[in-house]
Amino acid sequence: MRLIDAKGENVGVVVTREALRIAREAELDLVEVAPNSSPPVCRVMDFGKFLYEREKKDREARRAQTKVEIKEIRLRPKTTEHHRDFKVDDARRWLDHNMKVRVTIRFRGREITYPEIALEDLREIAQALSDVSVVEQAPAIEGRGMSMMLAPSKASKKKPATPEEGAEEQAEEQ
Repeated sequence: MRLIDAKGENVGVVVTREALRIAREAELDLVEVAPNSSPPVCRVMDFGKFLYEREKKDREARRAQTKVEIKEIRLRPKTTEHHRDFKVDDARRWLDHNMKVRVTIRFRGREITYPEIALEDLREIAQALSDVSVVEQAPAIEGRGMSMMLAPSKASKKKPATPEEGAEEQAEEQ
């Protein structure tokens, strides 16, 4: 086996007994790091410390991950424009907070025979939210519903943290 000592230096190809002796003298463990190579590579290291460091890196990686939250708006083909505007306002707020929004229109009974009504509603919603979102998944029929996915656009501005900042920005624009 090829042996790497505790300092990270390549000792060379040695017999297993010799590698174990070197590890015992250094009061460390002999760990096989590349079993599939020819010859296999082993390293003299503190295995407990190695496991601790690896666990620490995994925790840091999990902490750095961002979870994408998907919110959903459910409508019907007969939903009034006024009610739809309330739902669009909710979607706009979620998109401003970097959440994805799935817009679903559910069909009941014979409503499914007129998918163009739902398609037109979805297009109007996408148009109303085009300043803060992009269509990630185009409208598609899934079972007894039609849905599309909206994702926050990269170019959209963040909402001001305080009302005073919003007033300052409006004063600058004028």
